[in-house]
Amino acid sequence: MSINVGINGFGRIGRLVMRAAAKNPAINIVAVNDPFIPVDYMEYMYKYDTVHGRCGQEVSHCKESKTLTIDGNTIKLFGEMDPSKISWGDAGADYVVESTGVFTSTEKASMHMKGGAKKVIISAPSADAPMFVMGVNHEEYQSAMDVVSNASCTTNCLAPLAKVINEVYGIQEGLMTTVHASTATQLVVDGPARGGKDWRGGRAAVANLIPSSTGAAKAVGKVIPELNGVLTGMAVRCPTPDVSMVDLTVKLKKGCTKDEMLATLKAASEGDELKGVLGYTDHAVVSQDFVHDNRSSIVDGTACIALNDTFHKVISWYDNEWGYSNRLVDLAVFMSTVDK
Repeated sequence: MSINVGINGFGRIGRLVMRAAAKNPAINIVAVNDPFIPVDYMEYMYKYDTVHGRCGQEVSHCKESKTLTIDGNTIKLFGEMDPSKISWGDAGADYVVESTGVFTSTEKASMHMKGGAKKVIISAPSADAPMFVMGVNHEEYQSAMDVVSNASCTTNCLAPLAKVINEVYGIQEGLMTTVHASTATQLVVDGPARGGKDWRGGRAAVANLIPSSTGAAKAVGKVIPELNGVLTGMAVRCPTPDVSMVDLTVKLKKGCTKDEMLATLKAASEGDELKGVLGYTDHAVVSQDFVHDNRSSIVDGTACIALNDTFHKVISWYDNEWGYSNRLVDLAVFMSTVDK
C-alpha cells in the first residue's frame, strides 16, 4: 500500500523527489505547494532538466483546477506562502516533504500539521529535529517523531563511510572536504551574496572554485553519537552543475593497510545493511560518470591513498541531487512501515 505525500517547495530537490517517487510504487505524490511558480511553468520545470534530462512521463496541467497530471495521476497544486494555510489534509497528503530550505526547525516545519499533515521530512539539516541517514541510523526512527530531517546530501555521503570505518578500525579524528557542485544559492556572476555574510559565496559560480563552510561533518556526530566532536570539514564549490566528491582524511585507532581499508569498504558496499546506499568502484572515473546515480556514496578505490597504516584518505562520489532525493523517498517509505 502506498503512502500519500505532499511537497512544499518545487526547487531542485522538490522536483527530483517527485521524479524519484514516480519510480517507487510505495509513494504517491498527491500535492505540491510553491507560491512562486505558476501551474504551466511547474509542468515545464518537471518535464525538462538540464542535468537529469526529460522526465519520461506524460505530463499536463489544468489552470482552472490548479492541478498537474502525471501518467494519469492528478496532483493538487497550492500557492501558499504560509505553511499553516496549505490544505494538505484535503489533498490527502499524510507526509510532507519540506524542501524550501526555509522551514528547517521543528517549530516552523510543524506548521504543516495545521493543514492536515501527519509527518514532515525536512530536506536539509535541522538544528533541533531528529536527523536520519538511511543505512546509518534510520532504524532509530520512532512513530512519536512528527518532524524529522533527512540531513544533507554531504552527510548522506559521509556518514556511511564514517560508520564502516569507525566500526572496523575506529576513527580517532578526521577532516573532510567536499568538492561540491554549484547549487541554487550561488550567483552566475559576481553580486551581493545571499544573506550578505558569505562574501565569497557572492562570486561567480561559473568561474571560480569557492571555499565555503559546511556542517556536514559535524552532523555525522548527530547520527553517529560516538563520532560527536571527532569530525569537522569544509566545502569547495566548483563550477559544475551536479555531482560532488567527499575527501575524508582520518587518523585510525586500529591500523590497516590501504588494501585492507578498500576491501573493508567494498565488502560493506556489497552487504545487505548498506546495499543501494554505499557503492564501490575501481574504475578511472570522473564526476560526470555519477550523474543520476541513486546511491548515497560511491567509494573510488583508485583515488584513495594512505600515508601509513593509521592515516588514510578516502574518496567517495555522490550525485548530490539524485542520490539525496532517492534517500528522502526511502526514508518516507521506512517511516510509513514504522507508523502503520
